[in-house]
Amino acid sequence: MITVRRLIPGGFIVAVLLSIGPTVRLSAQVDRTKPPTLGATPALRLPPEGQATLANGLRLVVVEMHEVPVVDVTVLVDAGSVHDPADLPGLATFTANMLDEGAGRRGALEIAEEVAYLGAQLNTAAGFDVATVTLHVPKRRLEPALDLLADILLRPTFADSEITRQHDLRVAALLQLRDQPVQMAGVAFPAIVFGSAHPYGRPLNGTDSSTALLSRARVRRFYDTVYRPNGAQLLVVGDVTLTEIRRLIDQRFGAWARGDVPVVAEAKAPAPPARTIYLVDKPGAPQSVIRIGHAGVARATPDYFALEVLNTILGGSFTSRLNQNLRETHGYTYGASSSFAMRRMAGPFTASASVVTDKTDSSLVEFLKELRRIRDEAVPPAELEKAKSYIVLGLPGNFETTGGSAAQYRDLLIYDLPLDYYASYMAGITAVTAADVQRVARRYVDPDHFAIVVVGDRSLIESGIQALNEGPIARRDLWGNPLP
Repeated sequence: MITVRRLIPGGFIVAVLLSIGPTVRLSAQVDRTKPPTLGATPALRLPPEGQATLANGLRLVVVEMHEVPVVDVTVLVDAGSVHDPADLPGLATFTANMLDEGAGRRGALEIAEEVAYLGAQLNTAAGFDVATVTLHVPKRRLEPALDLLADILLRPTFADSEITRQHDLRVAALLQLRDQPVQMAGVAFPAIVFGSAHPYGRPLNGTDSSTALLSRARVRRFYDTVYRPNGAQLLVVGDVTLTEIRRLIDQRFGAWARGDVPVVAEAKAPAPPARTIYLVDKPGAPQSVIRIGHAGVARATPDYFALEVLNTILGGSFTSRLNQNLRETHGYTYGASSSFAMRRMAGPFTASASVVTDKTDSSLVEFLKELRRIRDEAVPPAELEKAKSYIVLGLPGNFETTGGSAAQYRDLLIYDLPLDYYASYMAGITAVTAADVQRVARRYVDPDHFAIVVVGDRSLIESGIQALNEGPIARRDLWGNPLP
């Protein structure tokens, strides 16, 4: 029985009882003490794709998805922070953020208004390896949206007033950073692991001193140097064909002048010292933010599949060892995880969590226990199969939408992988053995050389950490610099 209450004229409420058949006791039909049985692995049906290269060197990749009349456009430019001058970290991200703050004949507000009028979504950003401009738009608005996109990429104005406004916003963000322990750890950890001489060791959004040096001239010089069509790729996913979209792209981007693209020298992280604990003091912090790790591997590693399975077991899923231990068993944190940041160069391996302050030392004990166990003990068959199923069963869902597919193909373009890469992805994962997992764990997870970064209230956590006797303690500031 269910009760339906309806308001009728005159303000009266009428209650009606409806019978929906015999009462069903779900608890009698479902055994909730056991997890549901997984079904067969679904087939991965990849959408058709094609590619072409414009005369100016711009690579165009098209992935056809005709179920819904929408289009996702992603432009990838080799203009990431690896191109930042050593004395000016944050220039790449600042330049990317400025692209839609005035372009062609449009000011920042006019661009925002047109994006809204087109029913589109537009975003500009830069990471370590590339800068990206993304556009999501209904198919019927594609042509005017591409006009806007061309202005943003080819004709940004970098108006002085907008430079000043964005500069002030970045200054404010850097001030706010000091009140956000998670963000502080995100800056200090890579600075300690890689050092300021390595592009991955410098903060994406710069420092106080580098932000003070930002100017229109520096932004314009950076843009003119690295934003080149022969250093760019344009990915289109959605209700289009290669023939159709090539004509539209050629009309708008064909005049983009090619030029010399700076080559980024391969950089290697410095040799890690013996395991050391680095304390970044944040008086009054209600939690301690923990980052444990060292330099990892590049995306091109032949051990990619084994590392994906390893990380899923260790800290890459909700039922991973780290999360089950620190969250479910001990209640020290809302979540613990691990990751290999595989970039064009070797990024960091990191195990992380925000933990209760008075359990900081206990949390480190559990972290190190799990990080050592993944190396020392072979993964049980059931745990291995569960991790592989988690990966392969989730893969088809990544291609359900144009945005999801764009994210998958974007990675292929960034890391120069073949467009049919995902056709053999499931086979690569299912072929991973317990021996493979232990091999890569022993090679790429090195507890003897961990950098253990803890951002928290030093007065409350230092003595407990010291009593662990897991390594010397060093004090560092937000930027990873040594303190007395």
